[in-house]
Amino acid sequence: MIIVDALAKHFTAPAPGGRGFSLKRHAPQVVHAVREVSFSAPDGRITGLLGPNGAGKTTTLRMLAGLITPDAGRMVVDGIDVNERPREALSRLGLLSDARGLYPRLTARENIVYYGVLQGLSRDAAHARADTLAAMLEMKPLLERRTDGFSQGERMKTALARALVHDPANIVLDEPTNGLDVLATRALRDALRFLRTPEGGGKCIVFSTHIMQEVERLCDSVVVVSHGRTVATGSVAELLAQTREDDFEEAFVKLAFQEELHAGAAAHQPQEAAR
Repeated sequence: MIIVDALAKHFTAPAPGGRGFSLKRHAPQVVHAVREVSFSAPDGRITGLLGPNGAGKTTTLRMLAGLITPDAGRMVVDGIDVNERPREALSRLGLLSDARGLYPRLTARENIVYYGVLQGLSRDAAHARADTLAAMLEMKPLLERRTDGFSQGERMKTALARALVHDPANIVLDEPTNGLDVLATRALRDALRFLRTPEGGGKCIVFSTHIMQEVERLCDSVVVVSHGRTVATGSVAELLAQTREDDFEEAFVKLAFQEELHAGAAAHQPQEAAR
């Protein structure tokens, strides 16, 4: 199980202004990428982080992966605090980032085995695991090919196998379908559905997206993130009921763009009064 509680992170951007010498000082800009994100993701379920671009989804997952230190909040993976025992917590995670970063001169098998050895597997065990994952992900023809020149779908399968090589209890994916065609997207969905079943290990799966159709077809629970905050949680049916909408896109707009909708309504009131 993954628990994220009141997570926050800000960044300091360079001060605006032109290049060269200037007597005028500009204050640096503070960007609050994540203000207060909270959610829990249990085993055997797929939890989606849904939000518009810039909502804080990627920053949240990078903090969970130990790549960025949060300013506030707590992250727990299978009872292990990520901040206090990062190496132990990360050993329980399989990570698939948006930048899939395969080594192009290595074959798919060599990419998978290399990460298996880094995770503490023997070379023989890593090779055996690569064969098992290749069968599960239907990528056996790819195993002995160099990844240079792979399609996006082939790269995704290899990166997912690499993330699963140590059989982690938890899987975290950041925008996993970016750039994938319809068949590759369907193959990824099928793999994730299998991994959450008892036969697939009953994994805890968390992935971020801004695509409503993915959430509707795949997620058991949804965490809506907007402006760096968690604004709603629940199943698709529960969020539809909460917003009194029949269409999930309309429900998402109501939940994720509350500030914009209220601002727009307030701007129209003086105009209506003047008429």
